[in-house]
Amino acid sequence: MNFAVYRDLLRIRSVRTLLIVGMIARFPHSAAGVLLTLHVVQTLERGYAEAGAVAAVVTIGIAVGAPWRGRRIDDVGLRRALIPSVVAEAVIWSVAPHLSYQWLLVAALVGGLFTLPAFSVIRQALGVLVDGDRRRTAFTLDAISTEVVFMAGPAVGVVLATQVSSVLGLTLVGIAAASAGLFLMVINPPTRSEQLRDSAPAHAVPAPGPAVLGEAPADLVGYPDTTAGRGLSLLRRGVRRAFPWLTPPLVLVMVIAAGAGLVLSGSEVGIVAALELAGKEGQLGLVFVAWCAASVVGGILYGALHRPVPPSLLLLGMGLLTLPMGFAQDTLSLALLSIPPGLLCAPVLSAASEKVADLVAEDRRGEAMGWYGSALTSGVALGAPIAGLLIDATGPWGGFTAVSVVSAAIGAVGYLARGRGPRSPAAPEQPGSGLPGRAS
Repeated sequence: MNFAVYRDLLRIRSVRTLLIVGMIARFPHSAAGVLLTLHVVQTLERGYAEAGAVAAVVTIGIAVGAPWRGRRIDDVGLRRALIPSVVAEAVIWSVAPHLSYQWLLVAALVGGLFTLPAFSVIRQALGVLVDGDRRRTAFTLDAISTEVVFMAGPAVGVVLATQVSSVLGLTLVGIAAASAGLFLMVINPPTRSEQLRDSAPAHAVPAPGPAVLGEAPADLVGYPDTTAGRGLSLLRRGVRRAFPWLTPPLVLVMVIAAGAGLVLSGSEVGIVAALELAGKEGQLGLVFVAWCAASVVGGILYGALHRPVPPSLLLLGMGLLTLPMGFAQDTLSLALLSIPPGLLCAPVLSAASEKVADLVAEDRRGEAMGWYGSALTSGVALGAPIAGLLIDATGPWGGFTAVSVVSAAIGAVGYLARGRGPRSPAAPEQPGSGLPGRAS
């Protein structure tokens, strides 16, 4: 391990600024989840199931909108692509708290579609500013900062909803998110290497062809001449035309991301259920702080490694280490048992982001990061109901067991699949990318 890489990376002013902006941009929506839940339950006097439906609608909107927002960044540039998000964040979340429940569902969907794409923008810009092993450290720092934000954001949301007003809290979320979008537009972090001040003159980088995709053109028609074979061949050609950057290794990374989201959201539901059943809901903060702090420590250690670890292997470890949480007897044991899987949380997300940046050329990386975010979000959306069903049927241990087994299976299959099938070499970088000090 080499912890000096953190010092060297943070000396680059543009990287340091981008990480700070990322924390600011994510903070409003880190508080929005609990604010929406408390607004539906307390202000609108509805049940938790209806509050969950609002959260699910927002999640669906984000999952659908992220790839589209990423493609807009690739096609028209960051500033023009962010304008709809800035306007929508300010308008929708200022109006939504004053709507009835039915119209709140509609507003939540639209708000999710136009959510400020902070995740993909920050990761895409970091992938341009740094390369090689330093990219792993940069993504790890971003994951660590995200953990810090999600430790503080929900607490602020609870204070606003219970001590002030959920209506005012959601309005502030919209204004803060729009302001963060304007801030991103002002600093305009680079999404292409040619945007860097000190880079060499940009040269056109050809779109990934069959060689980049890891398959020869003949592979497209390498099926028996049957109706099914021709149909599959046509389907693959259609997918290739629509998503020329999509490769089998990249699909595998997306599945790993979904598995990570699944085990994280399922574990969260399991923690809440375990403490609620014991009548110790007030001690939730202790478990979540231990869980998130472990992720921060794990991220720091992972970012200092000289070699990357396959995200599938990290997911396998996180899934297996989640299983013992189901056997916790009290708050302290649950907090302690959350530490081992927590240590692998930031690393698995960092490793997956690094893999996306390595596999996709810059001109399509925004869209790819959007799809990566959608995969992660989809896993989050699946994890909660899967855990909830098992919790209702068997108790909290069933929820932990379900998400542990599913995520570990995804990790194991992903790890075994790494050595099979066509391989995809790293996407070509623009000349001059990753040179020390060029963006400082």
